[in-house]
Amino acid sequence: MTSATRVLVLNSGSSSVKYQLLDMADDSRLAAGLVERIGEPASRLVHTPLAGGGDRRERTGPVPDHAAALKAVAEELAADGLGLDSPELAAVGHRVVHGGLRFTAPTVVTDEVLAEIERLVPVAPLHNPANITGIRTARALRPDLPQVAVFDTAFHTTMPEYAARYAIDTEVADAHRIRRYGFHGTSHAYVSRETARLLGKGPSEVNVIVLHLGNGASASAVAGGRCVETSMGLTPLEGLVMGTRSGDVDPAVVFHLKRVAGMSVDEVDALLNKRSGLVGLCGDNDMREIRRRVEEGDERARLAFDVYVHRLKKYIGAYCAVLGRVDAVAFTAGVGENAAPVREAAVEGLEPLGLAVDAERNAVRSGEPRLISPEGARVAVAVVPTDEELEIARQTYSLVNN
Repeated sequence: MTSATRVLVLNSGSSSVKYQLLDMADDSRLAAGLVERIGEPASRLVHTPLAGGGDRRERTGPVPDHAAALKAVAEELAADGLGLDSPELAAVGHRVVHGGLRFTAPTVVTDEVLAEIERLVPVAPLHNPANITGIRTARALRPDLPQVAVFDTAFHTTMPEYAARYAIDTEVADAHRIRRYGFHGTSHAYVSRETARLLGKGPSEVNVIVLHLGNGASASAVAGGRCVETSMGLTPLEGLVMGTRSGDVDPAVVFHLKRVAGMSVDEVDALLNKRSGLVGLCGDNDMREIRRRVEEGDERARLAFDVYVHRLKKYIGAYCAVLGRVDAVAFTAGVGENAAPVREAAVEGLEPLGLAVDAERNAVRSGEPRLISPEGARVAVAVVPTDEELEIARQTYSLVNN
């Protein structure tokens, strides 16, 4: 058990590092920031002290690699008296996108653990390499400090085998690790627990459908605190309509585009991941802009909105069937927390399932968890702001403090 209470949370992308420093004594945030465009001449660091009322600071200039980025982060933290050499720092918590089936909980990083995360790169080629770079860099800066990997996939490893399996040849599937893993797990874990708290119950007492609606979007069915189904699969492409990703499509679309359009596998990959979803349907992936266009009578925007909501409604209905009893539906992330028309449209017509929103409650904008369903509703409909950094910090601190 450690007397230190601070945790630095790192989310390392291919050309960026997001970070927050939290004190787990009271879950307070001490600092937060972002280094972006790493490897480019015009790199940018934005640092915000959150304790003591300091001013937001910004610097630009070349940051050649992640090592330089973390060194710059350490300098900014030190300027606030929060340096990485502080004895109050208990651990560094790293977001790692893919943990496969091996990593079902937060894990202290060892050489063996890092090697296994590397072996998972083929199923997460866009994310795991950057996560690995962040871990290696932080280990080099503080080799004496526990580095903890918190996996996006871990919360979903409780799915029963019949929900995780694709109906393809099992030998092929097993040889190439093809199954449904799910993502956004830290968000689904946090929001499902906070929804139970909002209802005045423990996580084991409630069944919740969590709708994480951002530029990436996913749904989960959580029974008594355990995920039993989620919309993303082998990759984050499956499931709901997203900002630039298609979500569910007939797999034969890939073969058709290859045969008829002469598109390569990489071209189809780029189409489905970067030029589909809302942006593919109407040219915009910002729900605020899409709603503005809908209000002006734009038919392409209206179609995009309707496709988005239709897919969302299908998953809500399906997960009601999976869970049998639903105590709450929780909206979270950028769209889920801020787009009242999406929430209203998603449950419209689902009154027989006990779902409805109160127009006045739904219109309220707030950063606090809140109910938007009518008083006495059979199923609570909630807006619960997600906090993935806090969830990573909590899991990290719990592990190193035992």
